[in-house]
Amino acid sequence: MVVQTVASTSDPAVDLGPAAALSCRECGHRVPLGPVFACEECFGPLEIAYDFSAYDTEELRRRIEAGPANIWRYAPLLPVPADVADKPNLNPGWTKLVKADNLARELGVTGGLFVKDDSGNPTHSFKDRVVAQALEAARAFGFTTLSCSSTGNLAGAVGAAAARAGFRSCVFIPHDLEQGKIVMAAVYGGELVGIEGNYDDVNRFCSELIGDPAGEGWGFVNVNLRPYYAEGSKTLAYEICEQLGWRLPDQIVVPIASGSQLTKIDKGLQELIKLGLVEDRPYKIFGAQAEGCSPVSTAFKAGHDVVRPQKPNTIAKSLAIGNPADGPYVLDIARRTGGAVEDVTDAEVVDAIKLLARTEGIFAETAGGVTVGVTRKLLKDGVLDPAKTTVVLNTGDGLKTLDAVAGTGLTATIRPTLDSFREAGLA
Repeated sequence: MVVQTVASTSDPAVDLGPAAALSCRECGHRVPLGPVFACEECFGPLEIAYDFSAYDTEELRRRIEAGPANIWRYAPLLPVPADVADKPNLNPGWTKLVKADNLARELGVTGGLFVKDDSGNPTHSFKDRVVAQALEAARAFGFTTLSCSSTGNLAGAVGAAAARAGFRSCVFIPHDLEQGKIVMAAVYGGELVGIEGNYDDVNRFCSELIGDPAGEGWGFVNVNLRPYYAEGSKTLAYEICEQLGWRLPDQIVVPIASGSQLTKIDKGLQELIKLGLVEDRPYKIFGAQAEGCSPVSTAFKAGHDVVRPQKPNTIAKSLAIGNPADGPYVLDIARRTGGAVEDVTDAEVVDAIKLLARTEGIFAETAGGVTVGVTRKLLKDGVLDPAKTTVVLNTGDGLKTLDAVAGTGLTATIRPTLDSFREAGLA
């Protein structure tokens, strides 16, 4: 494993707000802020540690509510400089929390069902949130090229953010991604490189490139900038609670790729509790995977603490990570909160995409189909409580994964006459 360091907080140019240090999630060892992603003591993953001690709860609440309608309203809780809103970026976030009454009736939910629809972000996926955080770290550490390994959505988010901020971008994807995601990643003018293999092969290649002279000056958002990048997912937790009236949801269902989104949502909820911005009460977090790539679900059902890698084989390519880095932490959170991790077949994914579109007018990509499908399955099995407030995440736009619902089309073809209309049974 490569441990790369090129800057730290000893450099006066590095200003990352309340971020105090990098802390190992395994052994607790701390190091100064920098583009480092693995602990030098135990090789465990590093994450941001903060100093929020100076914050007054009500003053912080007022400051957030007076902030811009994007993730920078939460700048006091993120590893970004105070003037981040004035810098050229895509300003993602503050997406709709849709009260899904039609879907609730269909599924038998009585306690309130909401869809956090992140397809409204600039490149139509939640990845804009995490890339925005990584971009600010890249600025602070003096990188000139923004890069990533991606299953599609991240590639587009990096390309767009780099274009807006004036960075070079070079991103790496499996060569056989959905065409829509390839086009969306390429249109921003950066370099898009297909790797023969699956996402895990792409990720290994990027880890090697970081340690090579060819990768000097490159900020890989989900490798050497990963501690900062991952913090973007916390803003989903912040927004959900604020949009619920500064209240924790009882249950939340989150799709699992690397598992980072789920773990950071839990971190965000815990921070809101510690800061006094929400009432401390129980909540449950549930993870959702596709059956064709379900290493975390398999481990959860078997009662294992170790996640065994799988070879992905599913239409939900944005979730097709066979060796999820945060898998063990997902297991811990699901068990600690009383949640679960479940999976659904590709046929159930497609059916759930259509269900969400038919009931709420939200066209989700395959990851959203996974989450809605798992929600329906957990309700049917009595694992989710229909009387509790439940939030389901849709993390991307269905226009990116049209192949999944390619069989959907015309109801009828008729002549331009009323008789033909009636003959088709449409009157």
